[in-house]
Amino acid sequence: MTIRAVVFDVGECLVDETREYGTWADWLGVPRHTFAAMFGAVVAQNRDYREVFQEFRPGFDLTEQREARAAAGQPEHFDESDVYSDVRPAFAQLRADGLWLGIAGNQTVRAGGLLRGLFTDDVDLIGTSDDWGASKPDPEFFVRVAKAVPFAPDEILYVGDRVDNDLRPGKHAGMHTALVRRGPWATIQWNTAEAHELPTFRVESLADLSPLITQFNRQAN
Repeated sequence: MTIRAVVFDVGECLVDETREYGTWADWLGVPRHTFAAMFGAVVAQNRDYREVFQEFRPGFDLTEQREARAAAGQPEHFDESDVYSDVRPAFAQLRADGLWLGIAGNQTVRAGGLLRGLFTDDVDLIGTSDDWGASKPDPEFFVRVAKAVPFAPDEILYVGDRVDNDLRPGKHAGMHTALVRRGPWATIQWNTAEAHELPTFRVESLADLSPLITQFNRQAN
């Protein structure tokens, strides 16, 4: 089957989260490089990234603290300056190639609003875990993606930066997957066996997707 739709994860796929994690370090009163080092250690140990907060403040409730930050005038935020430079050119090229495009990731309602403000004109779908009541790597998240995309699962390419949250469950759902090499997860996981075996494509930039998909579809016909 040919690839007819491309669905993108958000954090460290479309959006550079450096600023957001830096603001969390500030909120915790921890030096940013110390927070980043602990974040990398937790990822390398295959632990849930939310455990980072527990290392600095046991009992930390991320949802509660998001609300506290918002109440303090410091809500989660990203804008055009946080969008990776290859995103919009890649979207334009994939559109020109005739592909259906979507964005779907583990994001809050607020983040979903920010995404719609940035990308509504560029894609056919913007969905978040809060919208759907299911978070990756829960298989239900990918069930919801499949229901929202007007093509069969094996005609969908899911693009992300994580083996555990993106590639593994995406492939289990019957989709093609692509691993983009950026952010802490992809950097740490890039040379693992699964990072080589699971994805249909491994890319250094989203700009690599168009020629790879074109070649894949030619060979499928």
